[in-house]
Amino acid sequence: MAVPIVRRRTAALAAGLMVIASGGIAAALNSPSAAAATAGCSVDYSLNDWGSGFTASVTVTNTGPAVTSWNLGWTFAGNQKVSSGWNATITQSGAAVNAASLSYNGAIATGGTTNFGFQGTYTGTNAKPTSFTLNGVTCGGTGATTGGSTGGTTPPTTPPTTPPTTPPTTPPTTPPTSQPPGQKVDNPYVGAKGYVNSEWSAQAAADGGQAIAKQSTAVWLDRIAAINGVNGGMGLKAHLDAAVQQAAGQPLTIELVIYDLPGRDCSALASNGELGPTDIAKYETDYIDPITALEGSSAYSNLRIVNIIEPDSLPNLVTNAGGTAGSTDACATMKANGNYEKGVSYALSKLGALGNTYNYIDAGHHAWLGWDSNLGPSAQEFYKVATSNGASLSDVQGFIVNTANYSATVEPNFKVTDNVNGTTVRQSKWVDWNNYVDEQSYAVGLRNQLISDGFPSSIGMLIDTGRNGWGGSARPTGPGATTSVDTYVDGGRIDRRIHAGNWCNQSGSGIGARPTAAPATNIDAYVWIKPPGESDGASQAVSNDEGKGFDQMCDPTYGGNARNGNNPTGALPNAPLAGHWFSAEFHQLIANAYPPLS
Repeated sequence: MAVPIVRRRTAALAAGLMVIASGGIAAALNSPSAAAATAGCSVDYSLNDWGSGFTASVTVTNTGPAVTSWNLGWTFAGNQKVSSGWNATITQSGAAVNAASLSYNGAIATGGTTNFGFQGTYTGTNAKPTSFTLNGVTCGGTGATTGGSTGGTTPPTTPPTTPPTTPPTTPPTTPPTSQPPGQKVDNPYVGAKGYVNSEWSAQAAADGGQAIAKQSTAVWLDRIAAINGVNGGMGLKAHLDAAVQQAAGQPLTIELVIYDLPGRDCSALASNGELGPTDIAKYETDYIDPITALEGSSAYSNLRIVNIIEPDSLPNLVTNAGGTAGSTDACATMKANGNYEKGVSYALSKLGALGNTYNYIDAGHHAWLGWDSNLGPSAQEFYKVATSNGASLSDVQGFIVNTANYSATVEPNFKVTDNVNGTTVRQSKWVDWNNYVDEQSYAVGLRNQLISDGFPSSIGMLIDTGRNGWGGSARPTGPGATTSVDTYVDGGRIDRRIHAGNWCNQSGSGIGARPTAAPATNIDAYVWIKPPGESDGASQAVSNDEGKGFDQMCDPTYGGNARNGNNPTGALPNAPLAGHWFSAEFHQLIANAYPPLS
């Protein structure tokens, strides 16, 4: 039986917040502690700013006597307005702001820390506060810059598309900054560090990526041998042990990609796997069971282990398993034998029963499942798998979109509802009658459909932003010309692929938004699941013992197929096997990062 989950999703940000904006400080604030006269603190105030809005992460270190409750006060220098927040009761009167502890985080020992955050709006400048008071006594510290030692992250490229709603005024039953063993939190990313894979970090730093080498990236378990480590590399236990060390007693999220289904990736040869179409028993006993045993070890009970469940598998059953232009015999086989469904259900039931795990099912991307004819059947397929073969809805914490893909998180220069001279942009060649033009709107739309089909309203969404920044000198700065819907869309879209169906080592791509917790309503996090620098597939046939084939979509000279409208692939040349380091692409990603790297 799955461990019960605390369910309380009502906004993008963690529950436990009450915001009173511009209109007087609430009378019911926590009173200062008796030690206020000798209180002291240092404050780290990190900003994620996108021009008209921002989020702030505030870490308070108590340098005075221990306190049992706290109030942190400051004054904005401009016209900043707090609109929502988490881990504190935040009140504002004019420029003066007060953040008060909640029932679960009031105690701070001498030398101890607490963290809270908030989202706000402003016009003009957004200077950091220069002075703070803890329980009425002035203390110092203006904080680190974005990306500093406290884990500040880079903002999304645009503000959230949906304003946060007001969360419950009562604190959550489980504080988002702690995770008692055996009990899950609503959003594993809020209040948690992200695991830094030392192997990827070292390779990135050695190849000119020092600016991103300390970002959190996922660990791919793409074959049975990866559980124990391949060619002397770290295995799952080594990564989990390293995660415990990095956590140092604080919440930490580690992401693991569960990726070894029988007949894996039936529509893209580049990422074929080691198991044959009928090897479902081996998948269960030799792959999922050992992973479950390690993740369930008491040594890792305080980690927040996020499992990304089988990229591309279930979407392939919906669109590529029979009767359509993109269908393949391999996908038809996997649909007929049911082993994708059995394998995913088994992984969900086994991993979901653990008290420290969070399962997110892969849900393709907007240019794959965004049409009504695909989105509805996909939601039904996801529900079927989550409620059969031993799996239950409580085994699913959410879904992830854009895994290892390049679709923009938000297209800032046009919307699907735009019209040009009376013609909808959906009629453009790029949009092609899709209902979505970017991943964030698709994630929200899919989530709504999933809930309508029976999933609980607590589910959250992840977006892989590792390679979808599309910066550099070619990035459009505004809408295209209104000559036609095509000039309008093509001139303004930041996603500069030749076709939205192209997926292999894309020319012109760049690092996207840095990993960020709760960046928008019902989005649990922006994440880097595909580690930047790892190839999508070889640009020519390469002999290997990994089960990976040659896919023409990775060949820059290939003229395309029905799935990409018979367009060129846009793939970079001289690429190695999928998962192997691709230095040329990594340098491109760094150069075209958006937001730019500092």
